[in-house]
Amino acid sequence: MGMFVHILSSRLHNMSNFKAGYARLDITPPLGVNISGYYEQRIADGILVNLYASAVAVSDGSNTAVVISADVIGIPQNKMNVYRKSIAERNSIPFEAVFIACTHTHTGPVIGNDLFPEDPNYNDYLQRRLSDVTTLAIEDLKPASVSVGRSAAPGISFIRRFRMKDGKIQTNPGVGNQNILEPIGIPDETVQLARLHRDNAKEILLVNFQVHPDVIGGNKFSADYPQFVRETLENALDNVHCIYFNGAQGDTNHINVFTTPDKANGGYEHSKHMGRCIAGAVLQIYTKTTPVSSDQIRFGQQTIEVPSNRVDKSLIPDAEKIIALHEAGRDTDIPFKGMELTTVVAEAYRMKRLENGPDAFDLHLTAISFGNVTIAGIPGEPFTDIGRGIKNGSPFEMTFVCCCANGYEGYYPMQSAYDEGGYEARSSKFKPGVAEAIIAGSIGLLKKLKKCIN
Repeated sequence: MGMFVHILSSRLHNMSNFKAGYARLDITPPLGVNISGYYEQRIADGILVNLYASAVAVSDGSNTAVVISADVIGIPQNKMNVYRKSIAERNSIPFEAVFIACTHTHTGPVIGNDLFPEDPNYNDYLQRRLSDVTTLAIEDLKPASVSVGRSAAPGISFIRRFRMKDGKIQTNPGVGNQNILEPIGIPDETVQLARLHRDNAKEILLVNFQVHPDVIGGNKFSADYPQFVRETLENALDNVHCIYFNGAQGDTNHINVFTTPDKANGGYEHSKHMGRCIAGAVLQIYTKTTPVSSDQIRFGQQTIEVPSNRVDKSLIPDAEKIIALHEAGRDTDIPFKGMELTTVVAEAYRMKRLENGPDAFDLHLTAISFGNVTIAGIPGEPFTDIGRGIKNGSPFEMTFVCCCANGYEGYYPMQSAYDEGGYEARSSKFKPGVAEAIIAGSIGLLKKLKKCIN
């Protein structure tokens, strides 16, 4: 596995030199563009809640960095590299100092690689808006200090992979399914908060939780539950801004299968409930946070090479048949139903896309740190245990782990998921071992960043 590490850091500075700035801009696309998130085409025909890009700039007097949270499903790594380069050049900061995380809402536009076409005009607009929000956040820099805290939001995040009584492994088997034996894993219900206290300016709240934003559905734009996290906190507290970072959510969602269909979770009101639960967990600890150092800005990127999940070419004709039936609207001719059908279709697309290579992929692991707080990014959808592994191995007092950050390259299942099977492993374009490589690479990067203090 090839690795490349590039770390930039500043001199050690006095806490009084630490500054933070905030900005938010609307990034809602025009109607008529494709919505991303499913294997069926959806065309935007309305707006439930506008989409936004929120940015926090941090500076220690020598180096400046920006962390952005955007209400889109994900931006492929190659396109993200273009965005980050443009933002860095326009704002005179290093490439590695630009961190863009996507909330992964399933009611936002297609960007980059997808089954359905993107709108190139919107993508150009988004690139400019992300640069604009960076500029505005940097212009808003004010002297600041940092405190952190942790709480929990139980009962809104559920493992979505199950071991069935017939021995199969199934994702989203359905509410009240009598064939369910047990969930495979335990959700991470931890809510993390970093408060940036600013002199004579609104406080900035950075919030981190982990669950799929696929609650509302439909054909109307919506930021899903992350919007309600932000909205609830900004309405409940005086003079605060809030930015939300989604965590390791690749094997979780909002669905409690151990209930009855009439009580099944989902929809606009449940999305609001989830956002309020996360915000409520923040409010529980808001006045009990602990001060941490905020003296030095550090940022880095480590690239790891991981093998491609290609198959023997003899399997490609069967994959092509499944794809042809699906695209012709003949899913009933494919001998599977529900999530098993989705799994078979996703697996077929993965096989076909990798028919002619590549044999390996480069993944960019990224992080930005200020004092004893770090924000670590993974370019896709990591399983819960990846987030746990990175947080447990991090040398920082507070570690946010962010999905779909500085790239979106697919699912990262744990080794055990490949051994068991299921949607995420069968659709992933990466060979087994990718999750463990991400954990090791991310911890290595964070340890290198931490050493810059000494």
